[in-house]
Amino acid sequence: QVQLVESGGGLVQPGGSLTLSCAASGSISTIATMAWYRQAPGKQRELVASIYSSGGMNFGDFVKGRFSISLDNAANTGYLQMSSLKPEDTGVYYCYGKIYSSKLEWYDLWGQGTQVTVSS
Repeated sequence: QVQLVESGGGLVQPGGSLTLSCAASGSISTIATMAWYRQAPGKQRELVASIYSSGGMNFGDFVKGRFSISLDNAANTGYLQMSSLKPEDTGVYYCYGKIYSSKLEWYDLWGQGTQVTVSS
């Protein structure tokens, strides 16, 4: 069984920084895609950033160079490093992974979500 576990959310002041982690566990062969989405109250879930096994990345327009995404394949863990945080970055952040297991199965998985609150 493959699963994702997120960590790193919390309360941070405007202008501050926060790093989220997403650890994949189980019989993993390859993490093809890892992405972060967020959902604010009353709004739709939106893409924050994604990274592919090829090294390619995508970012939401609102990121504007403030966030970075990385993937440690040896540790099967992805990271979202956020800086210059704004109150409008507040929301629940979800990790998504498209993972190929060593049992030759594809998994589309979501983490449990972690709350990020940007407030003074």
